[in-house]
Formats: sequence, C-alpha cells, structure tokens
Amino acid sequence: MKARIKQAARKFINELQKQSHHTIDTESINQQLQLSVVNQWKQWRRSGASCYEDISEAGFRCYSQFEEDGIILYLLTMLGISNGTVVEMCCGSGDENMSTNLILNHGFKGYLFDGSAENIKRADNFFSNKKDCLLVRPEIKQAWITVDNVNSLLSGIGAPENVDFLSLDIDGNDYWIWKAIKTINPKICCFETHDIIPGDKSLTIPYEPDFDCWTSKEPEFRSVSLLAMKKLSEEKGYTLVGSHRHGFNVFFVRNDLVSPFFQQVEINKVHNNEWTQHGQRNRWPAVKDLGWVDV
Repeated sequence: MKARIKQAARKFINELQKQSHHTIDTESINQQLQLSVVNQWKQWRRSGASCYEDISEAGFRCYSQFEEDGIILYLLTMLGISNGTVVEMCCGSGDENMSTNLILNHGFKGYLFDGSAENIKRADNFFSNKKDCLLVRPEIKQAWITVDNVNSLLSGIGAPENVDFLSLDIDGNDYWIWKAIKTINPKICCFETHDIIPGDKSLTIPYEPDFDCWTSKEPEFRSVSLLAMKKLSEEKGYTLVGSHRHGFNVFFVRNDLVSPFFQQVEINKVHNNEWTQHGQRNRWPAVKDLGWVDV
C-alpha cells in the first residue's frame, strides 16, 4: 500500500513539474470542481432528499467574503435554477461579492449597482478582463440607492421581474430599500443584517436618503435587525431558511418555492454562533440607546 501511495505521489509531482512550464487555468479548474459539486446536489434533488441539516453546510468561498458562494449555489441548484439572473446592491469592486461566482462560473446575467464611482470603475475593469465575460458582461451602474429611485433603477438596468437571486447589502437603509422594492420579485434573497442587535428586537435605523454609516460618528448605528427583516420579508411572501456560519448574512426563499429541502429557521438558531454572541454582549450596549426605529 505504501509503495503504491509513493508511486502515485511521484506521478502527481511529475505532472505538476510538467505543467509548471505552462500557464495553469485555475479559473477553469475551479469551474470544474464546482460543477462536480452541483452534479451531486442535482442527484439529491432528483432523489427528493438532501444530506444537509443546515444550508451553511453547503458553504464555500470563491468570490464571496465568507462561504456564501456555496450556499447560494446550493439553494439555486435545489430549486432547479441554472444560467439565471442576479441583482446585487452593492457590488463593490467586483472581486468580492455575492454575484460574481454566479456570473463567471455559472453563466448568470448580472445587474449590479454601487454608489462609488471608484468601485464601478474597478468592477468594470475586473469583469472586462475575465474570459467568461468576453461575449456577455454584467450590467453595472453607479447609483446611490434610495426608496425613491430603487424601482426606476431596477427597471432601467433591465432586471427581470422574476429575478433568481437578490443580494442587498448597503450597510444602512437596507430595511427601507427592501420594503420599497416593487418591480422585482426575487426567488432567493440574501440580506446582511446587523446581528449585534438581539434577536427579540425589531429595529432599523430611521430612513435618511443620504445615510452613510462609514462617515458617521457611530458606524455601529446602521442597518436592520434580523427580526425586523424577517417580519418584513414574511409580509412580502418569503421564508427565512438560514444563514452563513457567522449569522449576519441571511437567506430567504419565496414562499411558492419553499420545499422539503429548506426548512424555516428560527432566529435563535441563526444567532447561535460565537461572532454574533460576542457582538451582542460587547458592541450592542454602546449603541442600544441611539435612535433606532421599532418596526
């Protein structure tokens, strides 16, 4: 057995040495690996059962900051969605967000927004240099998103009503923007919530069109609690199905698409992690008496 392992190792090293003289297309390798995972999930979907007890078990990181790429791909696969559409607010510089993996590695059409001109310039440059965007690139628009312009922005960029995936992470008026959205009816949503706010509090910041937490005196006074986003999403016809392992990026599935693969998840389960509990103990007390709005 040891001899065979050594022989296989030598063969592997020799192959690497041969390839070192050529450029290795790591992006293509990444696509192949993801497709093999997707094919396994498709088998689960056909069998009517998933081996995961929690969607976070599907997580892996490619272009997302944490393991959201895997969770997103798992949710879409189990719903039978491929080569779909994605809306992202805000997309940053393109190389780290929720939509890029879908756009580059799975053929999704992207509709991306960001308020920073510099981020838009960098995102345009990022996608223009990718082989997988040689023929079709995502639609990218600079815009400061408000409740008054969000629907016209979505219509103007061409986002379809039945968009497959929406990512909303603007570190501020997230609650008010989601409440205002009427022109799209996403199948799956990912929202960043402010998990320092305890799970029994339905709070958000008051709406200010030009709110920017990163220029304010108290950057922790921002965004929305999970309970507030859960209540609003339920009013709009969505079910909370889980989060990533740190508990602030949360996922909702439209009620007409909820299946045995996705079970409704309670807030205390989402918040049952070290990062969230540390924030609620140590960061929440400093801002709990600020001007939060109960919704």
